[in-house]
Amino acid sequence: MRDSRRIRRMDRNKKRVMGLNLTSLMDVFTILVFFLLANSSSSEVLSTPKQISLPNSVVEAKPRETVVVMVSPDAVLVQGETVIGIPELLSSTNDSVPAITERLSQLEQNIIGISTKGIVESREITVLADKTIPFRVLKKIMLTCTASGYGKISLAVIQKATKN
Repeated sequence: MRDSRRIRRMDRNKKRVMGLNLTSLMDVFTILVFFLLANSSSSEVLSTPKQISLPNSVVEAKPRETVVVMVSPDAVLVQGETVIGIPELLSSTNDSVPAITERLSQLEQNIIGISTKGIVESREITVLADKTIPFRVLKKIMLTCTASGYGKISLAVIQKATKN
């Protein structure tokens, strides 16, 4: 009889000391962290401001990290800094825009870090222009960029879904 009480008491105590096995949970979180790290660098989408509406196009190549020139209905921005207003640009008689040339040369001098150095040394420019901007404005901007040594110019568009 003593053995049976002792056995019952030991069985009750074993049920209370039930722990949580964290090994499988840690494995799941480790796999999740590796998945997120591997896929976080593959997002290469340019964010467009709300005041710019890009034209639609069928695009096959993904954008690269380059110097970004944004042309809104109000102003021209080079790497996020306002350079010149659109009314001033339209009223000027020059084919080139000295303010853009000055900002591009300033970017070349103010290189901070490896990623910025790679962007400036690629000598590429991506133009995000509103679809209502006249072509002569874009032509002046592209001529200025080419004269500054940036020979590869890409125009940013919104990718349409291709019909299969």
